[in-house]
Amino acid sequence: MSAYFALKYLHVATVILSIAGFIVRGIWMMFSSPLLQQRWVKIVPHINDTILLVSAIALVIMTAQYPGPLAWINAKIIALVVYIVLGIIALKPSRPMNVRIIAWCLAIVTFAYMVWVALTKNAVPFA
Repeated sequence: MSAYFALKYLHVATVILSIAGFIVRGIWMMFSSPLLQQRWVKIVPHINDTILLVSAIALVIMTAQYPGPLAWINAKIIALVVYIVLGIIALKPSRPMNVRIIAWCLAIVTFAYMVWVALTKNAVPFA
């Protein structure tokens, strides 16, 4: 298997783990589960998301698809920032629950947009 495909599969695996973990943590948040306070729940997502980000950067470098002229990569980067901000709002215990649930839902929609952009290499939905 080439280094490119190994890296791509690592990236896709971490994408799946990232959204699955975010959805589970959001459900735990809505039900005020004590599981959300477990040490590993606070550490593992950061490790996974670091691997996700490093693999994304490596893929961009490996394929020479630098941000700038490629609208779809720029769209993914902007959507990633939006996703991170919404995720912080959603999982921050000091915020009102209704705000957290709305942010959680919007983060999932933003994540779906990033996946759509990655699969279609098109920054504009339904274009």
